[in-house]
Amino acid sequence: MNSAAAYPPPSAPPANMFGNVPGYEDIMSGGGGYLPPPMPLEPIAPPQPGPTPDNWNIPSMSEDEAREAFKSYVSAQCCYRSGPAEDGVITNTEPSNTYRYRLETFTESRLTEWATKPHEGEPADFYTETAPRPWEVQATPPNLFTNHTQEIRVPYTASIKDCHSCHATGTMPCEECHGNGYKQCWVCNGSGSKSDENCSHCNGTGKDRCSECNSHGTKDCETCKGKRQLLTYIKLKVEWTNNMEDHVVEQNSGLTADLKSVTGKELFKNSQYLLYPLIGFPNPVIAEASQRLVTEHQSKYAQNSRILQQRQTVELIPITKVNYKWKVQRISCRGRSVSDSGV
Repeated sequence: MNSAAAYPPPSAPPANMFGNVPGYEDIMSGGGGYLPPPMPLEPIAPPQPGPTPDNWNIPSMSEDEAREAFKSYVSAQCCYRSGPAEDGVITNTEPSNTYRYRLETFTESRLTEWATKPHEGEPADFYTETAPRPWEVQATPPNLFTNHTQEIRVPYTASIKDCHSCHATGTMPCEECHGNGYKQCWVCNGSGSKSDENCSHCNGTGKDRCSECNSHGTKDCETCKGKRQLLTYIKLKVEWTNNMEDHVVEQNSGLTADLKSVTGKELFKNSQYLLYPLIGFPNPVIAEASQRLVTEHQSKYAQNSRILQQRQTVELIPITKVNYKWKVQRISCRGRSVSDSGV
């Protein structure tokens, strides 16, 4: 007899499987979406300007640095001669420095959903006390500006229910043998004979034991893992995210390179709860980028998350055009600083 007919196919948890918890009325199995943080009890003070240097010191490349960068570049090539780098005369240098502004906004987001797990003896605490609201549940944050996710079982929301997949039997029909406990013999294709003789593999039965279920025809239910009951509860997912955005000032040196991946020299870094846009930077494009990104981040990420900290950084990406003379030839090179190992 095919026992699969005795087991209806697994279904999604019924709606009445989950209770009604104050503060969580809108969530369903599968997720309730991101939850905006509650309004602060006291008004938040507007961002204040942070410390900025009185005199921005923008370093330039010296002749010695230019020559070492040229030598390093030549030595890294297979067929380049070292003569121009060793003996060339530097006639002039033309800085074409550019800058990278980076804004990081570290946020905490929370979402909830009903969840189930096999019941393994945990107590049911549903309604024994009032469940804390999503933003009242204690969570352990990581270090600042570090991505991390934590899943928490909301206290006082757990109850014990019969498994809806196996109807509390703890077993389901084996999919491999369709609940029969045996499969068609692979040697004789179920005929029981081969070459006009009884099949020696199945002894003429035409059947082969199902190794998936040890011929039982059933396996432990995947939903409750054979426990017959489920612990249902509200799961809180807390996500800490470092939302990072860069702006690189366009440079006109003629150098073709992906400057977003280049390591620059840090000129300035400032971190506080809510940042004030950068003031007084020599390049107005950086100041404009700071104003725009700070405004966008504080507006965008405060909608469905809590801003914990912001950090802004300005890096110098040194680019210098160096003109050489070697013998009777005049050589023009464009390069980054020695730290970038390029010419």
